[in-house]
Amino acid sequence: MKINTKIVLSSSAVFLGILGISLSFFPQEISLFLNLQAASFLFLQVMGALYFGFAMVNWMVKGSTIGGIYNRPIAIGNFSHFAIGALALIKYATKEMDSIPILIFTAAYTVFAIIFGLIVFTHPLNQT
Repeated sequence: MKINTKIVLSSSAVFLGILGISLSFFPQEISLFLNLQAASFLFLQVMGALYFGFAMVNWMVKGSTIGGIYNRPIAIGNFSHFAIGALALIKYATKEMDSIPILIFTAAYTVFAIIFGLIVFTHPLNQT
């Protein structure tokens, strides 16, 4: 199975970019939506910067060979982020099954975790 890393990195860049911009520019609205305290605004903005930075890295490297030993730090960083995020979201989603946004984020993180896991542990030049 050949994974088109350009599509994966582009889609993850768009996903993370939307999250990053949303968190950076709308922390108060997101805090209200998530029922968070006012002190979380700064945390959400910093988290938005992190998401946006990660999105830029993915966007800039999307045309490169990724997988196996090629661009391993990018692949490992994405895999770690999405796998740990997916596990945390799955744990939370099992308690909050009625929250559609949480279920959507859980699904997205799980799909990206699986795909980046395949990218990390598959050599791109051995695929036919």
